Amino acid sequence: MMVVVPLVFVSLANGAASMGDVRKLGKVGIKTIVFFLISTAIAIVIGLTMAFLINPGIGLDMGAIGAVEYTARAGKPIAEVLYEMVPRNPIQALAEGNMLQIIVFAIVVGIALTLIGEKGKKVLELLEQLNELVMKLVGIVMSLAPLGVFCLVARTFGQIGISVIVPLGKSVIAVYIALAIQLIVVYGIMLKGFAGLSLTRYIKKLSPAMAIAFSTCSSAAALPANMDLTINRIGASKDISSFVLPLGNTVNMNGTAIYQGVAAVFIAQAYGIPVTPTMALMIVLSATLASIGTAGVAGAGAIMLSMVLHTVGLPIEGVGLIFGIDRIYDMGRTAMNITGDSVVAAIISKQEKEFDEKIWNTDFAKDE
Repeated sequence: MMVVVPLVFVSLANGAASMGDVRKLGKVGIKTIVFFLISTAIAIVIGLTMAFLINPGIGLDMGAIGAVEYTARAGKPIAEVLYEMVPRNPIQALAEGNMLQIIVFAIVVGIALTLIGEKGKKVLELLEQLNELVMKLVGIVMSLAPLGVFCLVARTFGQIGISVIVPLGKSVIAVYIALAIQLIVVYGIMLKGFAGLSLTRYIKKLSPAMAIAFSTCSSAAALPANMDLTINRIGASKDISSFVLPLGNTVNMNGTAIYQGVAAVFIAQAYGIPVTPTMALMIVLSATLASIGTAGVAGAGAIMLSMVLHTVGLPIEGVGLIFGIDRIYDMGRTAMNITGDSVVAAIISKQEKEFDEKIWNTDFAKDE
């Protein structure tokens, strides 16, 4: 969590400032958010559907965990949530790690840098240098991930026992089937319908970035490769990609949304709580909002899951059931997250007539 705040602020400010034209930024920004929200909502519905078909939490023995007392608190009205997105004190928002306020402040800073033009060049250069620094910090932190994963897995199975393997395995299968549907069906239709691009060729070109995301479980760690491949191998606009991809690292988490939907049903079933249609709708809405505030670093999706559980009235303690093997979920969902960002960048570039067909039609495999 140490690197989340500087990473989100610096990358988003850079992306907004690189657009150059505020009117273009607004047009691209609206399209970006619409694509992000729709694809995320679809992803959650797919995740919930697979969870109800597989029922991963049924049959889990909770005796080793003990009874949990939990009282759901009333959620905030949507108007209050929107109002609180604008920070009264940006420094306080940065200090407290309030992601939505940081996003708003970073985009406003980027717009201001665009408006002042040449006078903001030095600040923009500083932001670019800070971005390189933060990415290096992410790499250092990720080097400790294997030890953390080992400890979490050992703790989970030490407390609950091997009886948890089958239910957890079913939840993992549900997540990965849903991820495959999101990739093949949803992204395939989006690319073909909105941009006339082949999904098979797209995956082939983006696969190195997907591999980085899969192995590091960090959208932030994969961002440089994702940016490079989306621009130089796929043909998306540099300006549009510089805005969409950093923004997507924070607000477009389709893979995370699928995971949160499956995990919420798994936890409800494990605790013997029936999932009503109203609760399912609340899971869709809250998981969409939670994915907006999920930082692009390993494990952040599991942390944001607590927000979803709190909103729908499920025991937050249930996160402990799956947090130990979160790495298994994280690999697939992170690869899906960065793929969704790239797909949106390519579609918008195509619609704005800034897509490089020559790059798209070039086979780079011969040069590797």
